[in-house]
Order: sequence, then C-alpha cells, then structure tokens
Amino acid sequence: MRDVRVCIVGDEGVGKSSLISSLIKEAFVKLAPRTTLPEVTIPASVTPGHDVTTLIIDTSPRPEDRSHLVNEIRKAHVVAIVYAIDNPNSFDRVPTYWLPTIRSLGVNVPVILIGNKIDLRQGQVTNQGLEDEILPIMQEFKEVETCVECSAKIPLNVSEVFYFAQNAVLHPTAPLYDTREHTLKPSCTAALSRIFHLCDINKDGLLDDDELNDFQRICFDAPLQARELAGVKEVVAQLGSEGTTEGGGEENPGIVDGALTEQGFLWLHTYFIQKGRLETTWKALRTFGYGEDLSLREDWLYPRFDIPSDCTAELSPKGYQFFTDIFETFDKDHDGALSPHELDALFSTSPGNPWLAGGFPETTITSDSGAVTLQGWLAQWSMTTLLEPRVALAYLAYLGYPHTAAATSTTPLPSTSALLLTRPRKQDRKKGTVQRQVFLGYVLGAAGSGKTALLKSFVSGGGGAGRRGLGRHEPTMGKGKTVVNSVETGGGEKYLVLQEFGSNYESEMLRAPKKLALADVLIFVYDSSDTNSFSYISNLRQQYKLDDIPSLFVATKSDLDLAQQRHEVQPDHYCRRLSLRVPVAVSVKTGELAGVWDTVVGIAMHPLSAIPGGVTRPANRLGTYLYLTAGVGGVLAVGLILWRRAGGASWLGLGGAARS
Repeated sequence: MRDVRVCIVGDEGVGKSSLISSLIKEAFVKLAPRTTLPEVTIPASVTPGHDVTTLIIDTSPRPEDRSHLVNEIRKAHVVAIVYAIDNPNSFDRVPTYWLPTIRSLGVNVPVILIGNKIDLRQGQVTNQGLEDEILPIMQEFKEVETCVECSAKIPLNVSEVFYFAQNAVLHPTAPLYDTREHTLKPSCTAALSRIFHLCDINKDGLLDDDELNDFQRICFDAPLQARELAGVKEVVAQLGSEGTTEGGGEENPGIVDGALTEQGFLWLHTYFIQKGRLETTWKALRTFGYGEDLSLREDWLYPRFDIPSDCTAELSPKGYQFFTDIFETFDKDHDGALSPHELDALFSTSPGNPWLAGGFPETTITSDSGAVTLQGWLAQWSMTTLLEPRVALAYLAYLGYPHTAAATSTTPLPSTSALLLTRPRKQDRKKGTVQRQVFLGYVLGAAGSGKTALLKSFVSGGGGAGRRGLGRHEPTMGKGKTVVNSVETGGGEKYLVLQEFGSNYESEMLRAPKKLALADVLIFVYDSSDTNSFSYISNLRQQYKLDDIPSLFVATKSDLDLAQQRHEVQPDHYCRRLSLRVPVAVSVKTGELAGVWDTVVGIAMHPLSAIPGGVTRPANRLGTYLYLTAGVGGVLAVGLILWRRAGGASWLGLGGAARS
C-alpha cells in the first residue's frame, strides 16, 4: 500500500475548497470566502482498488501563505491546478503562472488541470473543442497528464477529479504515451511487444482466444466472456481499417484469422491510453515485472534466494519442465535440436544468449550440425543454475517462467519455485551418500596433459561438432573452459560440470577456499607418455593441501608408450598409498575413456570412497604424505618416516642410517 498526496492549487475564487468539501460531503456546501480547508485523508477502503490512501491538501494563493504553498507543492505526488470555466483569466494563468511556478520549484510530478464550475458554462463544448483548448498546454508542459471538467455545486465529476489525480501518480501517462505525436513511446512499445510474445504460447505470431484469455487471467484474474472477446476484436478492427475482411477488402493488420496480431495488441493499448484507461496498460506491465521506468524490476529479475555456503542451487522439477517445454515450443522443425535461428527466437524476450562468451554451444551436447539437443539444453541450464544462480533466475523471468509455467493456475509462480536448495555437503558426506543431481569437477594438470581434449570428449556425443580438433593440443586461454553433460547412473540421470583453468588462474582458484569448496571431485590429469607430467599434480597437491576433497587420477594418452615418471613413487603406488584407486588410463584419440565419467559421478555420489588417505586418517598420515609427495630431480630427502606394521614391530628409517 502507498499514499498519494494531492496538492490543490489555483487562483482565488476558482472553487478549490468547494471541490474538496463536495467530495467529502457528497453534496455542495457553501463555504465562507477565503476558506482554506485542513488536510483531508481518504482511506484506502473507500478508494478504487482499496490499495491507496489519498491525502488532499488545500492551498491559498495569497502572498502571506506563499511559504505553505511552496512547501506543499514540493511534498506533493501530484499537483491539481483548478481554474474556473466562467473566469477565462484563471485559465490563462495556468500556462503563464501556475505551471511555470511549479517548474521553478524543481518539482517533477504529474499535473492535472481541473475546470470547475461547468454548470456556469454558456453553450456546449465538445470533447474535440476541449482537446483543442488544452492540447497546446500539454504540448508545452509534458508534466500535464489530463484535464477534467467538473462542478462542485451540482455536483458533477467531482470523484472523477480525484480518481484522475490518483491515476496520474499510480498510472502515469508520460512513460507510456507521447501526447504530441499521439503514439506509444518506444520503451512502452518494446515492453508490450515482449508481453505479446510471452503470451503467444504456440509462437505463431498471433493471440488466439485461449491466449487472450490467459493474458486476461494473468493480469486481471478473470477470463474474457465471449461478448468481451468479440468487443476487443471489434475495437481492433475499427482501429485497423474501418471494418473487417469478411465479405472482401484488404486484410486487417490487427486481426488475422480471428486472432490478434502484435500490431493489433499495440493498437488496443494505445486506445486504452487515449481513452484514459491507463490502469489497464499499467496493470499488464506491472504484472509482467515492469517498473515505473519501463525496465524490468530488480526484484523481478533477482528475487531473494539465499544459498548457504555449504549448499548449491539446482533446477526443481518445475524448472526442468519449463525449460523442456520452451525447447519443444521453439524447435519448429521438430528435429530434436535448436538451430542458431531457433535460439535467437527463443532468446528474443531477453537481453540475448547468456552463454556466448563461454564458447557455447561447444560447452554442451550438440547434433552433428552443431545445433543444441534437448539433453545439451537441460545440461547447460543445470550448469548455469549451479555456477550462476542469479543468471538462471533472471533468465527464467526474461523467458516468462512466472506466467507461462503456470498456465493452469490463477496465481503466477515465483521464479524461485524453479530452483531448489541442495542438502549441505557436510551432511551429505556424514551420511556417505549425496542426493544432489548436479556435480562439479575441477580438472587439474600441467599444460599439454590433455585436459582440454578430455573436456571436449565429454561433450562430443560420440562424434559431430564436439569431436573436432581432439587430437591436437590447444592451450587453455583466459580463465579456463567449462563443459557439462548428463551421465546415466544406477540412480537415474545426473549432470556433471567440468571446469579447467588457464595456467594464470589455476593457482588463484586453489587459493580461494569458497571456490574450492564448490568442487565435488578433483580430477588430476597427467600425460602418461610424458616423464615430467605426474610431478606437476603431485606438487600441486602438496602446495595447496588438497586432502579433503574426493579425488581421481586420470592418465591420458594411453595409446602412446608408457613413460617412467620422474617421481619418487610411480602413479599407481602413489594412489594406493593414498587409499585411492589407481589412475584411470584413457585415450581421447582412440575414444577409449574407460568409463571415466561414470567413475567421476560415482565418486561425487559417494565421496567418502575417494578421500585421500581413506575415510579414517591415521595419526601418522603426515609422514605418509611427505613420503608420497617427495620429488626427485636431484633433490635428496632430508627426512623420511616410514611406518610398517608387521607382527607388532616398527622400524624408523633416517636417510641412509642402518636399521636399529
């Protein structure tokens, strides 16, 4: 609920106080000359819509009351300038004195003009005559919203005066309509066009009766009756071509095959505005998230959705259903994939494709022609929701989720209903199983170890666009590469997001506890044909103490000759000492991946199975850790502690000292 503060100004004797008194008493009351009424409050319960309290402030133009007048104009939400129809001088002073005075105070609020004492007019004045009289003022002073003629004495149109004053604040004309050109403003046209396309459920460029009824229900909580639908079409037909196409003639651009076109939809709202029914257009705009400046509101795009540090966001079943439905709607050729043209159409109600900077569509599953499949589409949104939940929320709003996802409901769904929070990681690991559907793996390794090729193979789909260039080394540029795909498991389908980092950003990520905590699995990659490759990841583990995150080692290029690693302990032995499975040997070139992605997802679902050092870490783990991470390359171990347990005996070895 909000307040609307109406300041009534005008020359002496034009009937300002009488108008207020007539509104309150619902009858004319003769007041003493030079009377100024105290502030009047009209409660929300007696105003249309029951959602606004109106404060009406009477003022005096006398010099001794100047400070009060100025103060009230500055506090007003709308200023009503009253002139007397039987006093032409009072009308002439509207553009020569009152409007310049309001401007000189630096006040930027709507103004309405009130012609009082209509009962004293000599002869009849048509609407066209009134418009001709007022239009020059409205063209010079854009703050003037409308002009209403009334009589406090009869009374006539008194309540309408204050209704228009409220509307000037709640449903202003200026953002919507150019009174000089008599056209919708560009920002209003863009907003209404977007609403049209969101309500065009089958995307045929028309609003049929069902879609018009959905629009009516969403905005006004009630469907249109058959006669009302016919009335809407009749108005549009008259606006378009002074008649319909039935019986011959040119086609009406506002109505095609009995359905409303985009142009007809815009004409209809222009008609509402011109007839003073701005609340109709504003209701539609606000229902679809637009603010007073006709941009989408921050609270609409980014509703509050707090994610605790140990949790992540995923799409809910409603979210997955929405993205499935919109995919199928825009897949016009029904080939099971979205072409670039179809994607452009899909994102037409948004700022554009949010993934292009990240290399999309090579980040997910595509067809042989490079079009995004439904599997890839849902995977991409799963990744966005995990890594950038605010972007996911905003695009749900851009694409129409609160309304088009609730076509059978009278209450629009909040966009947050398309997301859900996962169970805290600590709780998951304590239980030993993970209930999440989307997992994140960081892929770490030396330059040239095959990380990028491994990620490309993950989204290649067994061939097609994703497999191009897998055999050659491509240095990771920028902050890295991110890909996503679905993986079938015994418990259904899971989504796996893989990230690798450019050499300049890998250490930055590993030094960021919050970033590191997001990982479900660390995937350490080394080139099995390069003698120095394994030392890099061994040193990485030692430097950043990566012992609390489930880990998997992957040996790439298994199609080449196996090289002896220049490391104190060979990879298989290194992993066994950490109670981890031995490295998975893969060859991207030959397509032999040894079920590595199933393994990664299995580790993510059962994290205790791949914690370095095992589920229970012995007190002597530091010694084991030093042994496993010691490098060679000409460096001698200063101290080495080995614990062996055999028949209760222990040995302590110090350098080359003899056993004691």
